[in-house]
Amino acid sequence: MPIYEYQCQACGHEFEAMQKMSEDALTDCPECSKPELKKLISAAGFQLKGTGWYATDFKDGGKKKDSGGSSSGGSKSGASGGGCGAGGCGCVGH
Repeated sequence: MPIYEYQCQACGHEFEAMQKMSEDALTDCPECSKPELKKLISAAGFQLKGTGWYATDFKDGGKKKDSGGSSSGGSKSGASGGGCGAGGCGCVGH
């Protein structure tokens, strides 16, 4: 469940509340009991753990080797074809 931050516009009291996303926002301040609460916007407090979340996870893996081999093969054929003007792109109109 997400943790939301609230601030009372009447007394300035700030607090956090754990609520379901489907629940309505709180309205009454627990300190002064006035219906002056506003939900604050704050940074998300979560971490992505496990493989696949970091840039270093694929630096030495097969993904880089596979994509590098296929892209270098494609660039060689494009370079020898001479580009669009030489018909390397496959267009017939030039």
